[in-house]
Amino acid sequence: MSVATTACPGCAGTDRALGAGGRMPDVPTHDLILPTIHCLDCMHKVEGTLMAQPGITAARVNLSRKRVSIAAEPGADPAPWIAALNARGFEAHEARATSGASDDGDLVMRLGVAGFAMMNVMLLSVAVWSGASDATRDLFHWIAAMIAIPAAIYSAKPFFVSARSALSRWQLNMDVPISLAILLACAISLYETMNSGEHAYFDAALSLTFFLLGGRVLEARMRSAARSAASDLAALEPRRVTRIEDGERVSRSIDDIVVGDQLWLAAGSRVPVDGVLISDRVQLDRSALTGESDPVSVTSSATLSAGEVALTGPITIEARAVGEASSLRRMVHLASMAEAARNRYTALADRAAKLYAPLVHGLSFAAFVGWAWATGDFHKAALIAISTLIITCPCALGLAVPAVSTVATGRLFRMGVLVKSETALERLAEVDTVFFDKTGTLTDSALEVPPTLDAGERAILKTLASASLHPLSRSLLPALENAAETPLARIEEHTGQGVSARSGQTLVRLGAGAWLGSEAGTALQIGDRVIPLTRVERPLPEASDLVAALQKRGLPVHLLTGDTAENAARTAQALGVDAVHAGMTPTEKLALVEDLQAKGARVLMVGDGLNDTLALTAAWASIAPGAALEASQNAADAVILTGRMAAMVDALRVARAARQRILENFGLAATYNCISIPLALAGFATPLMAALAMSTSSILVTLNALRAR
Repeated sequence: MSVATTACPGCAGTDRALGAGGRMPDVPTHDLILPTIHCLDCMHKVEGTLMAQPGITAARVNLSRKRVSIAAEPGADPAPWIAALNARGFEAHEARATSGASDDGDLVMRLGVAGFAMMNVMLLSVAVWSGASDATRDLFHWIAAMIAIPAAIYSAKPFFVSARSALSRWQLNMDVPISLAILLACAISLYETMNSGEHAYFDAALSLTFFLLGGRVLEARMRSAARSAASDLAALEPRRVTRIEDGERVSRSIDDIVVGDQLWLAAGSRVPVDGVLISDRVQLDRSALTGESDPVSVTSSATLSAGEVALTGPITIEARAVGEASSLRRMVHLASMAEAARNRYTALADRAAKLYAPLVHGLSFAAFVGWAWATGDFHKAALIAISTLIITCPCALGLAVPAVSTVATGRLFRMGVLVKSETALERLAEVDTVFFDKTGTLTDSALEVPPTLDAGERAILKTLASASLHPLSRSLLPALENAAETPLARIEEHTGQGVSARSGQTLVRLGAGAWLGSEAGTALQIGDRVIPLTRVERPLPEASDLVAALQKRGLPVHLLTGDTAENAARTAQALGVDAVHAGMTPTEKLALVEDLQAKGARVLMVGDGLNDTLALTAAWASIAPGAALEASQNAADAVILTGRMAAMVDALRVARAARQRILENFGLAATYNCISIPLALAGFATPLMAALAMSTSSILVTLNALRAR
């Protein structure tokens, strides 16, 4: 069994964020990426290994993110910790230190201030509506002004900043009419207060701010799970490597490495730069880069690419391409370009706002000019213009998308699907073609039981396989269902290697071929006899039903893999996909996705490996399984947290239903405006009535969004 996979002695695909104990007692100073951990046992071993290292005061694993947060001396060199984890069979890479607060904390604070101020101003307004007059009314208006104006300036700052930015570019966005409505409502209310007017509309300004901030908080919650795939690809490159200097192994920064340097890599290490092998032989796991399902054995002078995993070792390599010239850095650059292209997608609400904002300003200005010309009363004309601006303010439009998205994503999360992008549901609803990676997405690896084994050897193999929780070991059990078990003594699991025991006086072992002296990836040893075990791929039990369900929805399914044409064809025939693309490199996958989308297709990419990251980022929409490499999960729009890949059909169904609710909300907003705008233009709505009507439309939109449950 390879080090890259046997590091996990537990069940693959488990996805829970657990840690050692409760709250982490110290502030984290370092983050390490752990791409091979899969289970609770892995977590305990990683945390135990790190806590045994000098200088570490706390360590906590987040299984869902495949990271461990470490509290130690700031700036301490993590190389010894990484070496200790590698020695126990856990691949580890340094990442950026843990970041700070939540993205929506500031918005929530502003929302709270607006809500608190709004309730207090409304209490004062009730007193005015109840008959307070003259000096009492003026006092209440001044108290309302002292509450409302500072609260509105503070709470509405995000709208003011956005509007100023748009106007500085001579553009209009949704925040321009919002900002004007809030400022003008406060201004006209202050004018009325200073002149002992009968009415002030501070509550209108605050209620407008409160409802719109609610929409912004919902949007921020949608964005909170989104992270950069390019950043995580870059994080896979170790920050420190071991360079051989005058025969000694010295830890150096990756930025200090130049072409010609000799680097020492432990077994299980990810190759940090492109280079050539100096050692005699090494087994490589290239699945992350090429999609090849089987380990590859190469000999001295062979070319190694950054991102590959050395399954055996230690080895020595000579650097040939470093920094921006390495294959991993080139992938980072391509991922960044693809992310920039995806970010140009315009959400439905933004597209509507481009048409809506000029209309709102035009109507409000027309109301002011028309009433001023007809009556000569500029005060009344200003009130009607402000009422028109408030009543047409895009509050319902601003809530139309985030309200539905939040409800729909919550529903999907309960189904086991984490939606990470604020526009993901809209794009998932529009896909018309599905690309699947093969290895790890539609298939998993299994070991075949050699037909030459006799009954006693099958019994030993079954007992050893039952003693390990490793997925490859467990894959042997169905074929050994009818075999007897034999008592074995001194059963011991060796992390990163396999399982050993004694059958009488005979040593028996099941594990990595290199551990047992075999060229095969995995082997069984009984005494002096070493029996290679063939590793094969098999379709996941639900894969054929998943493909059929997608095709039933009118979506053609393509198999996109870096594996050999023979393996790809065998899987394609078993699953009944519409097209097969084999032997694809990461850049070829990217080119295929971009070419098809240039012709008008909207591709959904489903993949789990480093070699899928570029395609996941460039596709119209993308999904990754929960056991995928972290960089792939962060490139995807949605992550399937359970092992049930069929949940992606639920994601597509809910996404289409959510898009329908969004369009319905736009229809409600349009209907509301068709009724309310004529009333405002005719002078039948005061700013306060306009604010109440606007609030009612927001509530209706929110209630319709709840139907997405």
